[in-house]
Amino acid sequence: MVTVQEYLSTSTGTEGSLLIMKKIYDRLIEAVDKRRVGREDVAIYNGPNDIPGSSIDIDLVTPDSISVREVAEGGAVPLDVESCTSFNMKPIKYGVRPLITKEMMEDGKWNLLAHNIRSAGIKMGENEDTLIINDALDNASNTITGGAAITIANITRGMQYLEDADYNPTTMYVGPEVLNNLRNIDTFVEADKLGSREMLEKGTIGKIFGLIVKRISGNLMDTKYAYIFDKEEAFTIAEKRPITVENYNDAIHDLSGAVITQRVKVRQLRADAICKITTS
Repeated sequence: MVTVQEYLSTSTGTEGSLLIMKKIYDRLIEAVDKRRVGREDVAIYNGPNDIPGSSIDIDLVTPDSISVREVAEGGAVPLDVESCTSFNMKPIKYGVRPLITKEMMEDGKWNLLAHNIRSAGIKMGENEDTLIINDALDNASNTITGGAAITIANITRGMQYLEDADYNPTTMYVGPEVLNNLRNIDTFVEADKLGSREMLEKGTIGKIFGLIVKRISGNLMDTKYAYIFDKEEAFTIAEKRPITVENYNDAIHDLSGAVITQRVKVRQLRADAICKITTS
């Protein structure tokens, strides 16, 4: 006959653990909220009311396409007009559909449907951020191939690319590995050299040469990349349908669910207002 003590001290401990009362943590642990981009840096946003059909045409004036010339006395003033280019943006539908059984709704410790809707909404936002990186900033016409770590020279050259084209570099997105490189550049961390004390006091990058530097999650952009851009000219968003949640019930299968959708398109506005820096 096996005693309780012997049962609790089995080699695997599995059998014994089944007899021990456990406290189940009564709060669902949320997933990590990634460092997102958001829309604070978009140059032009067109919402549903701005898109009467399924797409929208964006017209751009070609820089320096009109010229002023010297005119001789009595001579005819020369004719000239600006030239324009145009591109079309057709929003694409993205979506996800969480579906929960009624039994799970009735017996679960949490409101699983509400939790899944909230998580789906976060994922939709992250998807938009990925579009900003992949479909806009990644199409930069200026590129810099750095070495194993980003350097000050890489940053200043990236800024010069924009300034050469008369843009104003305002913002820099960095992946976690590039951020680590920056933290190891003495110029940015020594108190007597630092223009902004945000890095020391708040643990954030703050500003570098006037650029607002933002860390983006390595799940949303390549951890070894950086982008310098003029936020007034870099990218545009066309959104025909904002993130929308529609609840529904499947009575036949006794299920409750929600459909979360968005129709959106992201594109670079002026590719030469963006510089992409890659490190190895």
